[in-house]
Parts: sequence; C-alpha cells; structure tokens
Amino acid sequence: MAFGVRMNFLRGAGFVGLIVGVVLGVAGAPPTAHAAPGPGSPLPSADPFYRYDAPLRHTAPGTVLRTRPMTFRTPRLSTPITGTQVLYRTTDQFGAGRATVATVLRPLVPGPTRLISYHMAYDALGSQCDPSYTLTGGYANGTATTEQGVIAGYLAAGYTVVVPDYEGEDLQWTIGRQSGYAALDGIRAAEAFLRLPRSTPVGLVGYSGGSIPTQWGAEIAPRYAPELNIIGAAAGGLPVDLAHNLPYIDGSAKWAGVIPALIVAYQRAYRLDTSAFLSEHGEQVTKAVSSECISQFASKYPGLTSAAMVDPPYTGLLDVPAVVRAINDNIMGSQGTPRTKMFLAVGHYNAIGDTLMITGDVIGLAHEYCSRGVDVTYHQLNGLTHQEAFLPFEPLAAEYLTERFAGIPTRSNCATLARGNSLAPLPVP
Repeated sequence: MAFGVRMNFLRGAGFVGLIVGVVLGVAGAPPTAHAAPGPGSPLPSADPFYRYDAPLRHTAPGTVLRTRPMTFRTPRLSTPITGTQVLYRTTDQFGAGRATVATVLRPLVPGPTRLISYHMAYDALGSQCDPSYTLTGGYANGTATTEQGVIAGYLAAGYTVVVPDYEGEDLQWTIGRQSGYAALDGIRAAEAFLRLPRSTPVGLVGYSGGSIPTQWGAEIAPRYAPELNIIGAAAGGLPVDLAHNLPYIDGSAKWAGVIPALIVAYQRAYRLDTSAFLSEHGEQVTKAVSSECISQFASKYPGLTSAAMVDPPYTGLLDVPAVVRAINDNIMGSQGTPRTKMFLAVGHYNAIGDTLMITGDVIGLAHEYCSRGVDVTYHQLNGLTHQEAFLPFEPLAAEYLTERFAGIPTRSNCATLARGNSLAPLPVP
C-alpha cells in the first residue's frame, strides 16, 4: 500500500481496522525458522533469558546484555514478521542498575529508519502479560492482541518498532521514572543492536498504562538520555496524579480492583510494610491480585473502597504517609520538562473524567508544560470512557507522530488551554 493511501487511514478510525487486519490477514502464514519463544514457552518469571545476575553498576544504561530471535504472533495466529528480544541494562526508580527486555521489530519493506517506541498498556503484576511474552503469542489477552494490531500498522507504514517491558523484572506498575528509564534505554538498546546513529528520529507512544513510560520518558529524556533524537511523544489516558484517581474509583464497579493492585506495586517499589496499615480484607485482596493483570483484577472487586483496605486509625489509603509519599513521587510533570513536542489526550465521559482518568489532571499537565515552553497539543475525547477512547486515540497519535517525522508544524493549542487541576503534592499526613 502506498504511503499516501496509508495516510488516509491514519486520519480516521479506519486506521485501527487496517492495522488489526494486518495481523489477522496473515493467518496461515508459515512460521519462521525461529519460532521460539512462543506458545508453550515458560513465563518470563521462569525463563533464564530474563535473568542477569552479573553486577550492572559499571554497565552503561541501554547496553545490550543478550539477544534471541522471536516471531511476532498471537496465541492463534502466526505471522511472517520476525524480530529480536534484547535484554538490556536500565535503571530503577532509585538509580540502581536493572535488566529488562525489549522486542525490536523491523518493517517488512526496508527504507529510512524511523523508530517508534511503542508502550503497551500491559498493566501487569504477573509476568504473563509482559509485552515480550504476549508478542510471541504466549498469553491470550484481548488488549495485547489489539495493540499488536497497532504495532503491525506501524510496521506496515515502514517504521521500526521497539516495545519495552517497562515495568521491569519485578512488575512495578505505575512507577514513573523507572518506566521512563526503561523506555529510553530500550531505544538505546534498539539503536545499538541495529547499529543506528543517535540521530535516528524517534517517536514515543502509549495509552493508559502505556502513557506512563511515554510521558515520563519525554519528561526525563533531557536529563537522562539527551543524545536521543525524540521528535514527538503521544500519550493518552494518563494517570497524572493518583491521589486524584483513587477517590474517583473508590467503590467503582469497574475499576475498584486497581486500588489493591496499586498497593502491590508500591510494596514492590518502595518496600512498604503493608502490615502496618492494611486490614485483614486489604491483605487478602492485595495477595489475590499480586500475580494478575488488569483485565483480571480491575472489576474483580466491585464496590471495594479505600476505607475497607485499612485498619484504624486510618480511614483510607490517603491517610497512610508511606502511600502518600509513593504517590507524590509519581506525579507527572514533577521531575523535569520535555524537550520534545507532546500530544496529550484523554476521554471525558462524566463531570470528572473517563471513569478512570481525571480530565482536569491531563489539562493541568498540558497547561503546566505549556507554561514551561513545551509545544503541547491537547485533545479531549468527549463522551468516551477510558476503554472507548483507546480506539480513536491510536489513529490520532499515529497522525501526530507521522507529522512530526515529516517536519510538519504542530497544531498546538497552548494559547487556549484552561489551567486544569493543581498537581501539587498531597501533604503527607
């Protein structure tokens, strides 16, 4: 398909149908010579490829530690697309060296290299949802399969794509700087593996959980990876300040399971002593979700409240100093200023947000960046819930990045943005 024709799809929701069709259309294609890893392979938590026990203190971030071939597939369908898994050195939330994996995929039609760092919304506490595992068909996950269609669309449009396991080996979900480091080091690793110059243009993109490495990657890149040529970042459905999200989903029928999952993530990243504040029920539900992914835990506990998670003297999780400190450490916009152009989008279903994310928070982040001189385009998807907004976001993001790669001027709306919500840290109790 000619690039001009592809652009017609990028300008509307038809892009999603195109990219899903790319994946589904190769059903029955013969498997490549390198079919493993794939269905039946051990989980990343049990796969020696993911383990790296040597010291990393003196290893540069982005260094490739080992590689192996992979085939891009779903649990039911094989494709002719092959790629490489790279284990690489990255950095955790507190500056220590860690290893994680990225999947590097080249387009079937060669051309000038334009690199997309695609951040899947895997929202996982268990390794079965690691992108490197789902991209080989290792786990049946509807969200992952849909996002594979998006990735296939970028490959069909001639982009090289790198997909990092940005939560790291310990599945530290929603942890900001660490996610950004993993995304940036995944780009470094892909460029090193493919022998690409640092001048290679790079776009960042992700929705929901995938917005975390996208936004944080853009925010910390000037300090952490200034050599990368990031030409644009497109983030949708952003959890800007979880101190605002927690009250919004408190008692929700659809999203209350996120509450104990966040505690698991903070326990892993910040070594919280949960016995000091969780109720017996809180302990039970955090243990129950500790190896699950968001499609399993989000609606598993309808009506669950923050109050039910804690014992007196606490009346909710935002009374717990350690929880508040962890949330404050992950407020978007608090650690730096992007140097690249930004596209920020969110659904707006009711007076507060998209049923999960807070519309005013995303506006507040956009306004804050604009005040610092960042070129921001804010887009609001009115009438859509968090899940519904994903489909229109993807073609909008693809169009935005396509224009950035082409050097087309942005349609920044900084001049007309409202102030939005304050993103000031919550006072520690």
